Amino acid sequence: MCTPVPGKALVIGAGPAGLMAAEQLGLAGHKVTIVDAKPSVGRKFLMAGKSGLNLTKAQNFDSFVETYGSAAPWLKPILEQFGPDEVQDWATGLGQTLFTGSTGRIFPTVMKASPLLRAWLTRLSDLGVTVETNWRFEGLVSGGARFTTPDGPLDFEADAIVLALGGASWARLGSDGAWADWLDADLAPFQPTNVGLCVNWSDHMQPFLGHPIKGAALHAGSTVSRGEFAISSNGIEGGGVYLISHLVRDSAPLTLDLFPDKTVEDIAARLAKPRGKTSYANHLRKALRLQGARKALVQEWVRPMPYDPLEAANTLKALPVPHEGPRPMDEAISTAGGIAQSGLTGGLMLKNRPGVFAAGEMLDWEAPTGGYLLTACLATGHWAGRHAAGYLSDAAPA
Repeated sequence: MCTPVPGKALVIGAGPAGLMAAEQLGLAGHKVTIVDAKPSVGRKFLMAGKSGLNLTKAQNFDSFVETYGSAAPWLKPILEQFGPDEVQDWATGLGQTLFTGSTGRIFPTVMKASPLLRAWLTRLSDLGVTVETNWRFEGLVSGGARFTTPDGPLDFEADAIVLALGGASWARLGSDGAWADWLDADLAPFQPTNVGLCVNWSDHMQPFLGHPIKGAALHAGSTVSRGEFAISSNGIEGGGVYLISHLVRDSAPLTLDLFPDKTVEDIAARLAKPRGKTSYANHLRKALRLQGARKALVQEWVRPMPYDPLEAANTLKALPVPHEGPRPMDEAISTAGGIAQSGLTGGLMLKNRPGVFAAGEMLDWEAPTGGYLLTACLATGHWAGRHAAGYLSDAAPA
């Protein structure tokens, strides 16, 4: 038999969006409990910190918002309230010194997430926020939510609930998307984003697995990515691929320009020089410094390589990349899909569930890495938390 537990505000999911929602509810003076299915909180947040914890990006605001694509009009007012500047103020308010990298990405000077998370949890504790772990969410019930806990099944009563259960990637860190099977809301199907691409390599690529490809450009339709990527045993991955993975997922043709800083004419002129008795492979190496992993990709994807200088130049500027689509969803850094805007009020409350709000990657938006993901999670958590606090205040007796 489930034992009802009195509550006021309940936040389900202790990632960045959930913790931010709890903070806003606590600041508004409400009694808040935040729960998570894992033994500790902020696991995906801490994983992001292993690569430096890219909090946000220094960029013109309108350009920043445009990065969210079709979701930009929806997210713009949310980011206007808590955007890149506010993220920085919030982090420095938690004692973190920040710096801006050469590409505009903003990081804590310590280049990790744990000090920020510890300071954040201390702030939440000071606000009276209670944290419960190892509570597995089993669904909404009348007046609250149901959990499986170490002490057995539990119904938790709450006057307002913020769902921050994440998307459908990195299940081992808590985001498995299982909530989509029972949540009665307008849902867009989950799709991987910021993810590598599957490539079936021939045996001759084995010596080059793990090698980075630098100074090249990936073209997905009309979008160009100059970021570095790596050859993995399963395909290609890394920032340069992640930037255009959503376009490739949606069927944009993909090509690789090995010499983005050279024109076709320049490459053709170099290849047109007499090579005498030099082999064609050596001629390519000497004329263009085409060697190592870059040469291996040419041999893998273009056989035979054209001898005509102009045709060869055009080939090197647009190598077709044969791939089998994105890597599995659980390998993705983030996912598209989730609760559609049509299923939510302007305050991110579920239209068919008064008092239940949603935030973070549960919502149907996507963005590249580079600070955009974390900023939007924090911003939607901030927005949902404030609106949940307003709902509680309006619902309270005068």
